[in-house]
Amino acid sequence: MAIFLVFVGLQLCDAATTLIFLARGVAEANPLVGALFDASAHPAASLVLVKSAACALGLFCWKSRRVTLLRRANIFFTLCVVWNLAAIARA
Repeated sequence: MAIFLVFVGLQLCDAATTLIFLARGVAEANPLVGALFDASAHPAASLVLVKSAACALGLFCWKSRRVTLLRRANIFFTLCVVWNLAAIARA
């Protein structure tokens, strides 16, 4: 369960840092998420949708015992949060 909770925590951190760097004028690097931002009235609404889907996939991985995949996703999203923090620091 801990690995899934870390995944959810990383999703929340990624969402928060994404909203901060968007407020500072930094563009979204993910083209799919960027397209959702363009299509919606508010980026936070798109981010809730994307992060909800990610958490659902993370829950599926945890329940189906795909722990290695979840561990790799945690590493990836840790790097995303670090990237976001670096973008915030540069903005």
